[in-house]
Amino acid sequence: MSRYYTEDHEWVEVDGDIGTVGISEYAQGQLGDIVFVETPDEGKEVSKGDDVAVVESVKAASDVYSPVSGTVIEGNADLADNPALVNEDPEGEGWFFKITLNDAGELESLMDEAKYAAFVSKL
Repeated sequence: MSRYYTEDHEWVEVDGDIGTVGISEYAQGQLGDIVFVETPDEGKEVSKGDDVAVVESVKAASDVYSPVSGTVIEGNADLADNPALVNEDPEGEGWFFKITLNDAGELESLMDEAKYAAFVSKL
């Protein structure tokens, strides 16, 4: 599995043609305590860069953008009852949605973990 990041601090972990999407540890740290998460509906068609989910914290509400184009196959239902999962494990159990990738070539414009770490270090 490979993980890629956007400059908006979303990540996508790719396994075959399925991507799991969430927000980075950095983004979670900027938001603070997460109090609400809205994930997309199964079957929703999205394009790379579309706002697909919403995350609200005690500080602010933010859109979550899809790092790739495809069809949503699952939203993380656990976040409805326990949005704090995003605080506890933003790059694991706190994922937002799963998507089938329309074009794996889109991944080439994203950052790998090392490039993302360098990007964040300059913020």
